[in-house]
Amino acid sequence: MLPWVVRRTRLPLLSRRCVDCPSESATTGYGRFRVNANGKLLDVWLLVRCVRCDRTSKLTVHERTTVGSLDPAELHGYHTNDARLVASTLLDPAFARRNHVVLDWTDAWRLDAVPVPLGEAWPIRVEVVFHDPVPVRPDRLVARGLGLSRAEVRRRVKCDVPERRSRNTVFTFTLMSVN
Repeated sequence: MLPWVVRRTRLPLLSRRCVDCPSESATTGYGRFRVNANGKLLDVWLLVRCVRCDRTSKLTVHERTTVGSLDPAELHGYHTNDARLVASTLLDPAFARRNHVVLDWTDAWRLDAVPVPLGEAWPIRVEVVFHDPVPVRPDRLVARGLGLSRAEVRRRVKCDVPERRSRNTVFTFTLMSVN
């Protein structure tokens, strides 16, 4: 079985309409949090910037949360703008739902694919592993990895998951010989 690995190359953009310009994309930029204390309650936001006009907006991470309810290491990460905490916050599906944003993974990932040996016995099995939760359609991923059209992929590949539905977990496929 050949191993293929999907890796994130950068954080995805956010599909979010800017209030100042017609842009519909935002970025986490340098990855900064804003923490605001009001008495014994904290608000934590992730700061994002419009890709066109550079306007900064806040996305809610925690709202009116008591200091004691947060893990001290996590709170320290918010204060120091920890890059891993920025990534895990941005990739959290609950965060995206709460803030009504969709992640745009265009050009934010790469496929490390072992070349398919042509002299090997057919069929050839390939396992695709995801290092990060990058949602990709299996038919597009396989087409990119093998350098085939998607029509050719539909003819020659047997996949254990629906090929036209995005996924971000391990799957396998079998490449059949050309007949």
